[in-house]
Amino acid sequence: MNVLVTGCNGQLGRSLRNILENNADIQCTFVGKEQLDITDRTAVEAFLKASDFTHIINCAAYTDVNGAEENKKLCRDVNIEAVSNLARLAEELDYKILHISTDYVFNGRTWTPYKESDKPEPLSVYGDTKRKGETALLGLAPKSIIIRTGWLYSPYGHNFVKTILQLAKDGKPLKVVADQIGTPTYAADLAGAIVTILNSGNWREGIYNYSNEGTASWYDFAVAVLEEAGMPEKAAEIIPVTSADFPTPAARPPFSVLDKHCIKATYGIKIPHWHEALRRCLANF
Repeated sequence: MNVLVTGCNGQLGRSLRNILENNADIQCTFVGKEQLDITDRTAVEAFLKASDFTHIINCAAYTDVNGAEENKKLCRDVNIEAVSNLARLAEELDYKILHISTDYVFNGRTWTPYKESDKPEPLSVYGDTKRKGETALLGLAPKSIIIRTGWLYSPYGHNFVKTILQLAKDGKPLKVVADQIGTPTYAADLAGAIVTILNSGNWREGIYNYSNEGTASWYDFAVAVLEEAGMPEKAAEIIPVTSADFPTPAARPPFSVLDKHCIKATYGIKIPHWHEALRRCLANF
């Protein structure tokens, strides 16, 4: 197996690298935008045709949800056009693609966990481009796998956990939204699920959901971060607010919990609870 991992400097890309670099059964090439601009169709064609990959894991994405409202072209280029570039070549060269998408393809107005078959209705430019990227991929390379996830965090890059820890250490008052419900997802656990799929020999194309188990609001998550980090007094000072109290350029789904029955049944994946996963993540800080 010869695997190309794009977006290797992001949270998921770095988590995959931790697992795959020393895996004797999987040969891997890790690229960021410095090594391969996947928005450049000509560059993608030259790179892929000069290699002998069997699989592509596309972790690259424009993920600044608020920034996407202004940087629409860049967001479309990365989340739609780049995916199309990879898909066209993968179909031509018979490479399999595993692509990462988001819970933000849903509007969050259905208060039951979202199944893969539920109708997408994104509220933001980011969510819209990720949905269109899914559609482009399955249209051009129908044997692909898409994994929708959400609320990703890790010891790497910019994420909610690191922001909360830094603000608490700076002594700044914390107000955190309490009326948006989802599931925090540890990037290392998602990376492990991806490797399980690669190693299974059971490639079942289509869309799958993956997050850690359980549900939380952003407020719940922030409190848990500080309590697990040994700052219970700071956790007690967090003020819960509503989305209306904390307006942002991009609308977020109020409920984006994902139903994970399909990935568990297909690949036998056991998924840890988000609180236990957070504990493991903080131990690696």
